[in-house]
Amino acid sequence: MCRNIKRLYNLDPASSDEEIRASALQYVRKVSGMAAPSAGNEAALERAVDEIAAITTRLLREELSTRATPRSREDEAQAARKRGEAREARMRARILAEAGDGG
Repeated sequence: MCRNIKRLYNLDPASSDEEIRASALQYVRKVSGMAAPSAGNEAALERAVDEIAAITTRLLREELSTRATPRSREDEAQAARKRGEAREARMRARILAEAGDGG
């Protein structure tokens, strides 16, 4: 799940409310261990998502500052694709090595 939480600061265009909420939801799911909460826990988890999204919005839009040029979303996506390809190559190599060892 954590792999789905993306860096949201200093992007061009800036992170949307939907992206911030999606990251807050992933965080709450991860720390609670509940992807689909029971009816009894649903309100508490929804409140947590709302609060974390509000805190994150304030942090990103009001409190942080940088002189760095905003990062290009396309460059970020390309770097993520390269990391994914490298991860897949490592996994394939490991599987082939294990198969070659008879195991």
